[in-house]
Amino acid sequence: MNIHEYQGKQLLAQYGVSVPPGEVCDSADAAKKVAEGLFAKGEKLVVVKSQIHAGGRGKGTFKRGFQGGVKLCKTADDVYEKAKAMIGQVLVTKQTGPDGRLVSKLLVAAAPEIKKEFYCAVLLDRESSRPIMMVSTEGGVDIEEVAEKHPEKIVKETIDPAVGMMPYQARKLAGALGLKGDLIASAAKLLLGVYKTWWECDAAMVEINPLCIIVGPDGKEAMSAVDAKVSLDDNALYRHKNIQEMRDLAEESPLEIEASKFSLNYIKLDGSIACLVNGAGLAMATMDIIQHFGANPANFLDVGGGASKEQVTAAFKIILSDVSVKAIFVNIFGGIMDCNVIATGIVAAVKETGLKLPLVVRLEGNNVVAGKKTLAESGVAIITGDSMADAAKKVVASVKA
Repeated sequence: MNIHEYQGKQLLAQYGVSVPPGEVCDSADAAKKVAEGLFAKGEKLVVVKSQIHAGGRGKGTFKRGFQGGVKLCKTADDVYEKAKAMIGQVLVTKQTGPDGRLVSKLLVAAAPEIKKEFYCAVLLDRESSRPIMMVSTEGGVDIEEVAEKHPEKIVKETIDPAVGMMPYQARKLAGALGLKGDLIASAAKLLLGVYKTWWECDAAMVEINPLCIIVGPDGKEAMSAVDAKVSLDDNALYRHKNIQEMRDLAEESPLEIEASKFSLNYIKLDGSIACLVNGAGLAMATMDIIQHFGANPANFLDVGGGASKEQVTAAFKIILSDVSVKAIFVNIFGGIMDCNVIATGIVAAVKETGLKLPLVVRLEGNNVVAGKKTLAESGVAIITGDSMADAAKKVVASVKA
């Protein structure tokens, strides 16, 4: 689950990470009031930041023509005007696609003087099966670009989950950023807080970009998380009621929300062939083979290892809600899954939805003979595939025809 920047900063602050003071607003009047309070406390600049689940906000464009979803302001009146131009409008960035995202909330925060920008992130390293913290002197840019052009500028520290991140590791990373004097202690405290946020919140990733050396109103330099991106592990949300309440359904696809009600893993894509598969690995392979034979998948849909007839029916209804779907490819390898249960669900779903689109089914594995018999005797129009490649060829051909 993704959360907004202001929510991520709230979590970070709970664990001792320094973030610029600010508040979330849902109107231009509220934004002006927050700005007035910040200026009264001695802040010289205030930033107005659109809150959507997408990057590239600063370089984005609102559909009505206003440029930029992140603006620096010197007066409360300017904050009011910028907030008025953003709130309730659709912002298009490189990550939203052409449809953009509706901006319903703004973060109005202090914009301290920045002396230097860095990058910091915590995530799970799949090679070592341990948490890893990464830092880089190249802050404020995409880490993928840094990894491609300057991999030597990314410093990594593997953390033993049994003991957590140790102070010496935080100081080591602070030193790798070239920090000196009091800033090493300030950075070490912040980095330990970032790791604790990741661990205590069961996060998938915590990313601070940029992590900055700032100059406070008193003229002293300090470390601060000027931006924050936090993704949470869905499987652990039951342990965090406060974080569950941060979920913003307006930022999620309606079909993905519906799928979650039936414990289905669904992600909408841009193609025309819908996939219904059991297991994430097989789902990825299914999308690959569809593209290999010249078409594009319309979704990623994993029904899991033990889907019921009701879940299969729900999956079909979700697939058919996507008007771009021209054919359906069901690819099942039965391990835990009983192929006959899937076959029964497919037949029921076809009859209940009145399916008119081409449907190609490939079954293999546990109780496959009974499953194929159920399909053959169903009386519904189903194209069967003898192998994954055979089925993929047939579903691509049905769309092209």
